[in-house]
Amino acid sequence: MKPPVHQPSSSLIWQILIGIGAALGVWGLIRLAMVFQSPPERSAAVFTATHVQIPQPTEQAPAGMAWIAGGEFLMGCADPRSKPFGGPDPMNDARPIHTVSLDSFWIDKTEVTNAQFAIFVKETNYVTVAERKPKAEDFPGAAPENLLAGSIVFAPPAEKISLEDHYRWWNYLPGVNWRHPTGPDSSIEKHDNDPVVHIAYEDAEAFATWAGKRLPTEAEWECAARGGLSGSLYPWGNDFRPAGRWLANTWQGSFPTENTGEDGYEGVSPVASFPANGYGLFDVSGNVWEWCCDWYRPDSYATEVRSGGRLIRNPKGPRESFDPQEPEQSKRVLRGGSFLCSEQYCARYIVGTRGKGEISSGCNHIGFRCVKPSTVTPQ
Repeated sequence: MKPPVHQPSSSLIWQILIGIGAALGVWGLIRLAMVFQSPPERSAAVFTATHVQIPQPTEQAPAGMAWIAGGEFLMGCADPRSKPFGGPDPMNDARPIHTVSLDSFWIDKTEVTNAQFAIFVKETNYVTVAERKPKAEDFPGAAPENLLAGSIVFAPPAEKISLEDHYRWWNYLPGVNWRHPTGPDSSIEKHDNDPVVHIAYEDAEAFATWAGKRLPTEAEWECAARGGLSGSLYPWGNDFRPAGRWLANTWQGSFPTENTGEDGYEGVSPVASFPANGYGLFDVSGNVWEWCCDWYRPDSYATEVRSGGRLIRNPKGPRESFDPQEPEQSKRVLRGGSFLCSEQYCARYIVGTRGKGEISSGCNHIGFRCVKPSTVTPQ
């Protein structure tokens, strides 16, 4: 992708967008698929096999969770542009490829569903960010009638447009939230197994705490998503469509105007609609983006390698967020891509790639899954 042109300040963008019903963080979200175009780093040319310390768990499996054995794996992504379905971006923020050592942990086999989130809300009376009325002090100059609770929804334009014109395919809609994911009159009835969406970072964190879990680090997420395959482009291997089969919920057709739905879905799909990876995880490529607890920086990997040497143990990411495109916004890492990812735009269904999201915003293609540390300590 071409480097972005200079943009107005985030506060000015908000004041413009709120007048037409925008939301906090919309600019961060609609740009989440882009990455800082830093100079390419030297990286490992060949992925080596994953080394595990404790192949089998010695504790009882938590319901709905998969065991990820502690050990070493290579993290990151080589430039995918020369590969079929590799997309237009060099993925510079996913290098250098580096060795990471992790303790064992458990991870949800699926993204958190509407049914699971509903139980959490019923027991705690939790109100998500999208359901809360924006505070006037947070948006100085905004007309009171425009301070309406809502969220951001993908809206395909009627005609072909430049992929640099991101505003054209996102709308802020009052009344949209996890209960009403595609419009104020939509419903999650009969969609219990769809991944819950319109989840801001603090919403995901609140659910995880209630469930006795936490959100994954970026390293934990990638190790689990790889399913034991070292260096593969996808959780199932290097062929995006082996034997012509669709193995993930992504975009087919001309983005962003026409999704032909050849994979069976034009929006989110129920969790576990596609085959699991080698560790038993579903939808780690496509469907909805998933929050990780790491702050986002495009130079995270390079900084870790400089400070950690050959082996980086249980990395938790940088101490603070920094996105050169929008330095005033705090962003966390998003992983896995979504049903909107296409070889024409984004392509972050590739397992080693990275996304980013403004922490106070949700959208109809952002969800999450949780992890739980193992009680077993490697010897």
